[in-house]
Amino acid sequence: PVAASAPAAAAADEASISVENGVAKFYFATGNSDVAKDADTVAADLIKAGKDGKKLVISGFADSTGNVASNEELSKQRAQAVEAFLVAQGVDAKNIELRKPESTTGATGDNAEGRRVEVKIEG
Repeated sequence: PVAASAPAAAAADEASISVENGVAKFYFATGNSDVAKDADTVAADLIKAGKDGKKLVISGFADSTGNVASNEELSKQRAQAVEAFLVAQGVDAKNIELRKPESTTGATGDNAEGRRVEVKIEG
C-alpha cells in the first residue's frame, strides 16, 4: 500500500483549489504559500461575492509535520497570500477578514488537507 499511495502524495504536493459547499479551499505545496495558478477561474463565484460586498472570511491551516511555530507562521502567510490574491482580483480589502481557526493544524496525517486556506462567504 505504501508504494501505491506515493504517487498520489507527490501529486497532492502542489498548489490547487477546490470549492465545496460554498467554501473555497486553497491548497499549498509543502513549505510554500503560492496560490494555485487557476484560482481566479475556480474561485470566480467567491471573487464575485467579495466584489458584491459580501464578507469573505479567510482561515489558514498547516499540516501536522514540522515545527509548530513555523507552521503557525506559514498558515498565516498562506492566509495573507489568499487575501492578496483576492484584493488583486478586485475585492475590497474591507470585505475580507482573516480569522484564525481554533486549531491551525488542519489534519493529522493527511498533510495535503492540512496545507490549506479556507475562504467562506458570510453575510
